[in-house]
Amino acid sequence: MLYFLYEHGFNIFHYISVRAIISFFLAFILTLYFIPKFINWAKKKAATQPILEYTPKNHQEKKDTPTMGGVVFISSAIISTFISAKLNFYVLLGIFTLLSFMLIGMIDDLGKILKKDNKAGLSAKAKFILQWIIAFLVVFILYLHNFDTNFYIPFYKYPLFDMKIFAIFFWAFIIVAMSNAVNLTDGLDGLAAVPSIFSLITFLIFSYFMGNAIFSKYLFLPFEYGIGEAVILIAALIGAILGFLWYNANPAQIFMGDSGSLSIGAILGYFAILTKTEILLLLIGFVFIMETISVILQVGSFKTRGKRIFKMAPIHHHFEIVGWSENQITIRFWIIALITNIIAILSIKIR
Repeated sequence: MLYFLYEHGFNIFHYISVRAIISFFLAFILTLYFIPKFINWAKKKAATQPILEYTPKNHQEKKDTPTMGGVVFISSAIISTFISAKLNFYVLLGIFTLLSFMLIGMIDDLGKILKKDNKAGLSAKAKFILQWIIAFLVVFILYLHNFDTNFYIPFYKYPLFDMKIFAIFFWAFIIVAMSNAVNLTDGLDGLAAVPSIFSLITFLIFSYFMGNAIFSKYLFLPFEYGIGEAVILIAALIGAILGFLWYNANPAQIFMGDSGSLSIGAILGYFAILTKTEILLLLIGFVFIMETISVILQVGSFKTRGKRIFKMAPIHHHFEIVGWSENQITIRFWIIALITNIIAILSIKIR
């Protein structure tokens, strides 16, 4: 809509930076406005979060907290993007990714809410299959669009090799892996939200530079025409998640649910593909990957040795059991996420 105004003489809306700022504030305001209304509705309908019985005891106090907040902030981000962005291929495919994974999460959340059982949503197998189907569809469309299939590593200017058709499988794995990684991290108030914001800020910087022919050439980044417009979607998501965090800060008034965590993770994977930072994602999404690895190590150790490495996995539960308060864990994980993303941003110049 705003880009349409530019085409009719309002030159200020030509600038991505201007429309990104508008998109950010619009998503933030929409989320701040609709979340309280959603909380009131959810409480009346008893749409609250069932808590697994084996989580630390203090989590049982949260059983009456409304969930599915992801539906609100993802919708706010999408509305803001439609208003602010030039809806090119990369923006529309990003919106499709968000919506698709949000719907998977909604189905899972609703199953848990209606049956008042955290295990009653989609089965792990069904959820996994749906994630792979959507991920393959997204990356196959990207591949048909002749998107760059070269493989890059951090701190090196040139591609190592061309993945060709194998890029489809690699990209799909990135989206599914990140979707599940954020989902595993979403276990404490605000724990997933802030590292997601830090990751999105990093992707915003990469997208802006890579979508600009002059900056990308100067910084030896691969140039991709049209990718700069994804900055609008990223800014909208940052604003929407900040608005959600206002109510998700400890003690949380609402949880994002799988509708939020699955879609955030998927879009982080999508932006990693667009910005050719699939390997740098180890730094950009360090907290999410750390949580995932802790689960893999715990399960692997128990199955092979009959012993647990951590007192409980994901690792944030381990720290709860050893005596860290929820705020200590959350803020320390935020600090780690900030540091790793600063290092990731530095890789733009250290090449």
